[in-house]
Amino acid sequence: MRLDVLDHGHRRRVRLFLRTTRRMSGVDMPDVVTMLLYRPDFLGGPLLDITARAMRGPSYWTAGEREFLAASTAKLFRLPFCIDAHSELTRIASDGSLDAADPVAARPELLAVRDFLASVSRTPDGVGPAPELPERALRDALRVNLVWNIVNRLGLAFGFELRDGQLEPGTKALHRSGYRMPAFLVGRHGQGDLVENLRHAVFDSPGVTSTADRAVAGSGGGLPEPWRTYAAAVRDAPESITDADVAALRAAHGEDEIFEITVAAAVGAALHSLEAGLRAAGRAG
Repeated sequence: MRLDVLDHGHRRRVRLFLRTTRRMSGVDMPDVVTMLLYRPDFLGGPLLDITARAMRGPSYWTAGEREFLAASTAKLFRLPFCIDAHSELTRIASDGSLDAADPVAARPELLAVRDFLASVSRTPDGVGPAPELPERALRDALRVNLVWNIVNRLGLAFGFELRDGQLEPGTKALHRSGYRMPAFLVGRHGQGDLVENLRHAVFDSPGVTSTADRAVAGSGGGLPEPWRTYAAAVRDAPESITDADVAALRAAHGEDEIFEITVAAAVGAALHSLEAGLRAAGRAG
């Protein structure tokens, strides 16, 4: 279920940007973008910094291969929004040489790391040996996986949809921009350790929820109900979240509370997977 604040709660400059873009393109901005532009100091800015570096920065993997991995993560979570978007971005970024639906042209290293990331995503406490790849290759792939572990969880919780007319202009704009957005919309965050910046923003910055509650939501500890069951679903089975689950929370809690706890649970789960993958990559190295 969409939260109203993700559509209508933006700062004035963001609202103007969204309206202008809508007039120029004839379509609404994709759900993931409007979410990232809502309270960018809390989530969007730090996450976009990681995304731009992971998806278009220097890497062992080509841009097309990274989009292939993003599409593979979306298939793991079964989120049509991201499956369609990253399948198209795989085609665009690889100039048609890779097909997310038919990996026959993918090099064996890419298929090996795809399977490793699937294990990292779904069973981080039981990750097997990392594939025999350079440690840099594993670390670069794990950064890609971190981003889309977060986005897919949030997309399932918040009901992201790909609407008519959004796929082609949206994917072309993402590819052209390299996953970057103007600083006047999201601020400047990209200094130091980008993962630690994200961790600090989500778990340590001021919010309507306490830092203690967000830490528990991210780690899987014992929140009071109904938060405990909901946060566990975001972390472990986001595809099980229904509109009724979110509506029940909205009946008793503010939308910013729901937003913060959802983000904390998603980011905490993704960071747990990243750390498990890095341990396996270190053993392989």
